[in-house]
Amino acid sequence: MRKLGRPTAHRLSMLRTMVSQLVKHERIETTVAKAKELRRVADQMVQLGKEGTLSASRRAAAFVRGDDVMHKLFTELAYRYKDRAGGYTRFLRTRIRVGDAAPMAYIEFVDRENELREAKPTNPQPPPRTPLDPWAKSRASQQWAPPKENKNSEPLT
Repeated sequence: MRKLGRPTAHRLSMLRTMVSQLVKHERIETTVAKAKELRRVADQMVQLGKEGTLSASRRAAAFVRGDDVMHKLFTELAYRYKDRAGGYTRFLRTRIRVGDAAPMAYIEFVDRENELREAKPTNPQPPPRTPLDPWAKSRASQQWAPPKENKNSEPLT
């Protein structure tokens, strides 16, 4: 876990606020290091929202701030990502901040309206391969090995 130059209590408080704001607004701009750390926690919160149990709601309520954020997490986001196995957020590098030259990035939820970049389409599955026969000669040995010469046979002329 990145420490982000902060004591533990400050770091956790900052991550709680950032996750709550990300769920509320669905896109925020922050530094790249914070976005990478925020991505882990936000994906965990969406996973809890998809779980939908009482235990999951209590665990999420202990972290995020606001009843409106909890409601959105367990209704809208849980429904939106019900068929998705993971990767609910993406971050896009945007600029270098003027004051301290920190690299900035947007972090946003995927598959929503007005997103900065469309989600990649799923890759088609490759066709199934036939199992290899371990006793067959390899194609490389047939291609690159010179033909064997028999010492007992006459030269071909």
